[in-house]
Amino acid sequence: MRRLAICFLGMLILLGAGRSATAGVLRAGAAKADVSPRTLPAIRNGGFLEVVDDKVLDPLHARALVLDDGSERLAIVVVDSCMMPRELCDQAKALAAAGTKLRRERILISATHTHSAPSVMDFTLGARADRAYTEYLPGKIAEAIVEADRRLVPAEWGHTSFHAPNHTHCRRWIHQPDKIDVDPFGDRTVRAMMHPGYQNPAYVGPSGPVDDELSLLAIRSIDGAPIALLANYSMHYFGVGRGFSADYFGRFCDLVEARDGADAAARAKNAPAPVAIMSQGTSGDLHWMDYSQSKRAITIDEYASQVAALTLEARQRVEYRREVSLAMAERTIELGRRLPSPERLAWARPLNEARGERRPKDRPEVYAEQAVYLHEHPTETLVLQAARIGDVGITAIPNEVFSITGLKLKAQSPLLKTFNIELANGASGYIPPPEQHALGGYTTWPARTAGLEVQAEPKIVDTVLELLEQVSGQPRRKHEGDFYTPEMRAQMQAVLPLK
Repeated sequence: MRRLAICFLGMLILLGAGRSATAGVLRAGAAKADVSPRTLPAIRNGGFLEVVDDKVLDPLHARALVLDDGSERLAIVVVDSCMMPRELCDQAKALAAAGTKLRRERILISATHTHSAPSVMDFTLGARADRAYTEYLPGKIAEAIVEADRRLVPAEWGHTSFHAPNHTHCRRWIHQPDKIDVDPFGDRTVRAMMHPGYQNPAYVGPSGPVDDELSLLAIRSIDGAPIALLANYSMHYFGVGRGFSADYFGRFCDLVEARDGADAAARAKNAPAPVAIMSQGTSGDLHWMDYSQSKRAITIDEYASQVAALTLEARQRVEYRREVSLAMAERTIELGRRLPSPERLAWARPLNEARGERRPKDRPEVYAEQAVYLHEHPTETLVLQAARIGDVGITAIPNEVFSITGLKLKAQSPLLKTFNIELANGASGYIPPPEQHALGGYTTWPARTAGLEVQAEPKIVDTVLELLEQVSGQPRRKHEGDFYTPEMRAQMQAVLPLK
């Protein structure tokens, strides 16, 4: 009986996949809303400590794309924010669903991960949420979604991707075996660390591979006017110093929109302004700096211009089509956190008592406060999604995802092309693969932004692959290769404690 039930369930899944695979005529709409803070000064996160800024360097936006194939409708939204908690994303989805025909579970909301946005989440290391901005942001996100939905028109779509190896690199490097460093708790556990410095002899090499693929989803009207360009690239952020800014993500979008705006105006007088969107890929251990080389002088505008130029050149190769089938699936899972031991809580107690109501002023105080938070919140609920646009897959994970995880998903996805959007539908912290946990370092120090169980990454990967199987109606591909080079494996083994 159990085998018959499983077979019957499989038939239902296949029938459902067959219905969702029926191609319809695409309609698409895109819009953006300015989400720059109205009330200044405001709290900014993105570093270890809480910072208050009082100026906006350039506008922050929520950028929304809505797609409809006649039977399914979905939205992809990218917000110029460092990270947004699940509750805030859920609030924005509820508001958008109330103003459209979109279902909440068909809306994907993610953060670019600019480190220069107002904070909307407590315990992002030493920073609290800015209350005024947290109340303001969900309505503005919903505003972008509702407007994009209102702008739905017959459209064409296409996809391409290319590799951009000169613009993202592994920022997490392995220490020399005799240079293992001390963590904030006073223990010598740091075998790998972010941002080692250029050609630093205390480090031997990067701890993981790089996913340098830049994916593009291009949408235009049936008369050829650009509607939207959704890009996806795995690069953490560039950095602007003090002030609120959309970072390179905003500059990239401005450059593409300037080009597309002129094109759209030439084709259709009443066409809405085109919207460019740069989504965050799997950049948990990636950055634009190449620490294997000497430091190079480059500005944020130069960097954004180079990436935009490569993107616009690649888009010329896109082959557009009218018909599309859409599918999206969502699953909620609960994972445990790595909880502080009684000894860790005893270590944290005098630091927290001495600090009182004052915000943390150094790393030990940050992690002492985090220890209490983790003790009081032993589990985390995550929303995972997979979407299919024709033969293109999109996965959405509420974490800072290592590049190797993105490579795993691409290699095993049942779809021809797949890319991942991180910090989507919440912000549940770094998810190093288990072997990376053993190397220690910042991305493993227990905190709300890095506190999930050691097995979180494989559990998330497996669940997301199941969702890709659901939206595609096909089994995952097998991959038997090793994403680490032999040199990386040897360097990792050299610093690990003897068993």
